[in-house]
Amino acid sequence: MDEDQPRAEAVALAGNRILHVGSRADVAELKSSATRVIDAAGATVLPGFIESHIHIFPGGVQLDSLNLAGITGFDNVARAVQARASSQPDGLILAEQAQYSAFGEGTPITRQILDQILPDRPLALYSGDHHTMWANTAALEKGGILHGANLPHGNEVVMGADGLATGELREFEAFSAIVMMTPTQGRELLGLATGRDPVEAPSAAGRAIDRGFMRRGLDYCASFGITAFHNMDGNAYQMELLQEIEHAEGLPVRARMPFRMLPDHPLSDLSDAVAQRRRWNTDRLRLDFVKLFMDGVIESTTAFMLDDYNGVPGQRGEAMFSAEDFDALCTEVDRLGFQITVHAIGDAAVRRTLDGYEAARRANGPRDSRHRIEHIETLDPADLPRFAKLGVMASVQPTHAPGGAYPTEPLATLIGRDRLMTAYAWQTLRRSGAQMVFSSDWPVAPLDPLLGIKTAVTRGPIFEGAPDERQSLHDAIAGFTRDGAYAAFTEDRQGQLKAGLLADVVVLDGDIEAVEPAAIDTLNVRTTICDGRITYQA
Repeated sequence: MDEDQPRAEAVALAGNRILHVGSRADVAELKSSATRVIDAAGATVLPGFIESHIHIFPGGVQLDSLNLAGITGFDNVARAVQARASSQPDGLILAEQAQYSAFGEGTPITRQILDQILPDRPLALYSGDHHTMWANTAALEKGGILHGANLPHGNEVVMGADGLATGELREFEAFSAIVMMTPTQGRELLGLATGRDPVEAPSAAGRAIDRGFMRRGLDYCASFGITAFHNMDGNAYQMELLQEIEHAEGLPVRARMPFRMLPDHPLSDLSDAVAQRRRWNTDRLRLDFVKLFMDGVIESTTAFMLDDYNGVPGQRGEAMFSAEDFDALCTEVDRLGFQITVHAIGDAAVRRTLDGYEAARRANGPRDSRHRIEHIETLDPADLPRFAKLGVMASVQPTHAPGGAYPTEPLATLIGRDRLMTAYAWQTLRRSGAQMVFSSDWPVAPLDPLLGIKTAVTRGPIFEGAPDERQSLHDAIAGFTRDGAYAAFTEDRQGQLKAGLLADVVVLDGDIEAVEPAAIDTLNVRTTICDGRITYQA
C-alpha cells in the first residue's frame, strides 16, 4: 500500500516499528540470532486491516447469541430457536441476523408468531441491521413494554389495534428493556442508546463479565487480521474496560472510540468530550471523534428520505436532529477540533448531514476535518459533488449492499428503481473525488475484511441498467488499510508497510492477487501482528 514501493519480498520489524521493506537478501542481512522469522511461503503479506466501523462491545456479547443468518421459514426458525432453548434452559433467548421477511414476503413478524415458537419464556430476534427487534409476549411483559412506552424521538414500540405492542421494536431505546435481560443487563447497548455510563455501577463480578466479552471481541478482531478499529458507539465505561485490558495484558487491537451525542444532549456535554480526548490519547487507545445518528434504516422505513417510500404514502422517515439543532451541534464540535461521523442512510439524511458540515465550515472556516458520513445507502445526485467539495469522507460497508449479507427485498420495493440507481454508489462516489473508506459494521454484518474486499470487487449492478459500482482490488484493499489510517489521521504511521511506520501486519495463507475475485474470502489469516507483537496465529 506504499505507492513509492507497492510490492516487496520481505519486511523486517524491530520493536513496534517497521525497520525495512525490500528484498529477501536485504532483510536477511538485518537478522540476528534472536530474530524470529515467519516464512509466508509466497502468500500475501499486507498492512494490518483497519476496521473503520464496528461495535466492539455489542459484537463481543453477541458472539454468544443464536445466529439466524440465512435461516427463513417458520419451521426452520422454530427449529433453530427451540434447539437453542434446549441447550440454554434459563433466561432470554436472543437471536441475531433475522431477516425482515423471515416468515415470508409480506408477512410481518409479530409477538403472536413468536409465541407459537416459544410461548413460555422471553424470545427476541434482532434484525440483520440491528435497528429493529421483534419480541414475543413473554419478553414484552417482562420488559414492561407490552402496553407501550414513552420513548425519545425516533424510537418506537409499534402498537396494534388491540392496544398492545405488536412485537416490533424500532431503534435502540425501544428494545433496551429487552436487552436488559442479558447477562450484561444491556450495558453493551448503552454506547448506542444513550452514550452514558450505567446508571448503577456494575459489581466487580459484572464488570469482569463485561471485560470478558470485550476481550472476546478484541481477540475475534485479531483472528481476522484486524490491527485497529474505529468504534461507532461509546461511553466512558467502555473506555475504562479497554484501559483495564491494556494495563493487564495489552490490547491485541488498537481501539479508536467516539464521544456519543444524542439529540437531547446539551452542547455543554462536549466539555466531557474534550476531557476524555485528553485522558485517552495514545496509538493503542484513543477517543478523538464525535458520533451521531441522523436516521434509521430503509427496511423499517425509519431512514429519512426526500420522497415517500413506495407503497407507504406520506411516510418518509424522520430526522433525529432538526436542521437548526444539527447545524449548531456540528459548528460547535468542529470548533473544538473533533472529527464528526454521522449515520445517514436516507438521501434526505445524507443531505442534512452535508448541510451541517457546510454550516460548520462557514462558521469556523475550512480545515482538514475529514468529517465522515456512514453508510450512504441512498444519495440524491445533486449531493454527489458535495463530498469532494467539503472534504467529507464516504464511509461505506460493502456487505450491506443487496447481494452481500442482505437480501434485495424489502429494500428494492420500498425505494424503487430510480433511487436504486444511486444506491450503494461506491464507484460513483469515488469518481466524484470523494475520499472512501470501507468497513463491516460488525455485528450488523460479518466482520471478515476479506469478505468485504471480495464483495467490493465482485458486486455487480443491482439490476440491469444500473451503474456498476465494483471496485478494483487495489482500491478495495486500500479501503481496509491505508484509507482507514487516513480516516483516523494516522496515515503517517499506519495503513502501509513502510519503514518507520507502526509494525501492524497481516499474513494470509494465499496470494490475494492470484485467486479468483469470488474466492478472496476463502483465504485465511495465518498471522496477525499488532504493534510488533503477534496477536493471532492460525
